[in-house]
Amino acid sequence: MSASQLPTLLVHGSGHDAQHGGVHPAIHPSVQYGHARVEDLIGVFQGTNKGGFNYARQGTPTTAALEALITKLEGGVGTVSFATGMAAIQAVFFTLLKAGDHLVAGDQVFGNTSSLLGTLEGLGVKVSRVNACDAQAVAAALRPTTRLVFVETIANPTTRIPDLAGIGRVCKERSLLYVVDNTVTSPALYAPRVHGAGLVVNSLTKTIAGHGTALGGAVTDTGCYDWAAYPNLFPAYRQGDPRAWGLQQIRKKGLRDMGATLSSEAAHRIMVGAETLSLRLQRCAATAMQLATFLEGHAAVARVHYPMLASHAQHAWAREWFGGNGSWMLSFELRDEAALVPVLNQLRIPIKATGLADTRTLIIPVAPTIFWEMGAAGRAAMGIAEGLVRVSVGLEDADELVADFAQALA
Repeated sequence: MSASQLPTLLVHGSGHDAQHGGVHPAIHPSVQYGHARVEDLIGVFQGTNKGGFNYARQGTPTTAALEALITKLEGGVGTVSFATGMAAIQAVFFTLLKAGDHLVAGDQVFGNTSSLLGTLEGLGVKVSRVNACDAQAVAAALRPTTRLVFVETIANPTTRIPDLAGIGRVCKERSLLYVVDNTVTSPALYAPRVHGAGLVVNSLTKTIAGHGTALGGAVTDTGCYDWAAYPNLFPAYRQGDPRAWGLQQIRKKGLRDMGATLSSEAAHRIMVGAETLSLRLQRCAATAMQLATFLEGHAAVARVHYPMLASHAQHAWAREWFGGNGSWMLSFELRDEAALVPVLNQLRIPIKATGLADTRTLIIPVAPTIFWEMGAAGRAAMGIAEGLVRVSVGLEDADELVADFAQALA
């Protein structure tokens, strides 16, 4: 899919209400779904009736419309939606791994994801956290029991970018499942399948929905991984098209067994929000670049983390893989850590709140909030300065936003 085709797909890709002609898919709040023939009901349970529904915990016609849209955006073969992005990541780990298995993850991942990896370790899954900017470090960490490699496209909040291409080559050579969290970039900037990712995770709450009105997550199968090689699949799911085996297990165990179900109402809001994805991303990225450039030249700022700045360590990769386009997230370090709270309190436009990719600019001091539980030593190991500030750039006027930062830093 070319960048020029994206806006049309976003507006029309979720379909419409076929029964009444509404331009949006209908919201289906029903929990139960009946069938004229009992054979059709049996087929839903056994996976032979692909278009049928039985109980809303495993999906509704509304969530199916959203899943079809995400599948098109990611260029995949199927998608399963979840109540949150964290539920989507948890489903991947908890449905595909078992005690004694090993996974390799980037050492700079979202704080909640890092916590989830710790939970996995407590349940007997071995986890190696490595510098994912070095594909050879990933290769060196692999074991005979390694089942998957997990990375994020842009680390939150340091904006570090892993060697997405190099890791893809390593996973292909070893026939390993490559899982990429595409939340920050979204399919509007990057398609993980081009580098061999078998599964793509998106927190739909953020870039794709983009208005801060609905929680949601998704796991998309790109068709790049051969599930016949994966040892942990339930035998009953090994039927029909092998490309569907992985998602079948993720849906059955992640939704039916764990219950992290996305509601039809939230799915509807996400689809409506997605219609403006490309426009929002263009505007927010342009403003983020202007703000990052200003901050980089300010005497009170020690360092700015934004991949589209030439000073960023992975700037060349960002330009190559993301089409020369930036995202809405940046962070910066104040030289005087004691000024952290006063500076942020002086800002008038940004909302002091957690969360990402809203239409409004959001700002948060990282160390005492979202990475507080990690402790000072853990933050230092991740390269998170005590004076680090994360900014999620919104749709406000760029000049006004920069002026607000100027007066606060002054």
